[in-house]
Amino acid sequence: MKRTKSSRQWLDRQFKDSYVKRAQQEGYRSRAAYKLLEIQERDRVIKPGMRIVDLGAAPGGWSQVARRLVGDKGQVIALDVLEMEPIPGVSFIKGDFREQGPLLDLRNILAEKKVDLVISDMAPNITGMPSVDQPRSIYLCELALEFARESLRAGGGFVVKIFQGEGFDQFLQECRTSFTRVVSRKPKSSRPKSREIYLVAGNFKL
Repeated sequence: MKRTKSSRQWLDRQFKDSYVKRAQQEGYRSRAAYKLLEIQERDRVIKPGMRIVDLGAAPGGWSQVARRLVGDKGQVIALDVLEMEPIPGVSFIKGDFREQGPLLDLRNILAEKKVDLVISDMAPNITGMPSVDQPRSIYLCELALEFARESLRAGGGFVVKIFQGEGFDQFLQECRTSFTRVVSRKPKSSRPKSREIYLVAGNFKL
């Protein structure tokens, strides 16, 4: 099967990417792990013993980082519509977190307890058309925020990937209605040309 120009460019970028090589060397499933590690270094969003839900977790880079940081007394639950290879100490639910079945599975694992942190590195399938991709990205962010509002304990935190563009300012304001602290981060491991940034929110208000 002949590769498209965009797929060849992606493969070339991956081959040259120092973070891809580093992830392979250090046992992380994706270069995205370093984005969360950079956020953690600056904002200390993850602490030992925390209960964390990772939305759109596959292939598992963020779950790997979260599991290591929460330790044996913590809990990480990962959800994704795609399959994910098991990670020791991480509970995985395959399915759409908007649907009743996966939500029931999550509630069973949590045993009606609230979570300390919701993290989301979700992104839509990119078409290359901003008029299509941006609304899809904002929609995923809105779903993640809604989930966080339903799941977090008072004082909990939220980390979400978002693309700068139409709808960003409105979403930022919406986050600020639920959290007393909301800051934006652009990790060094995020590709410079990418419009992605991360909103790091804390002190959830019930």
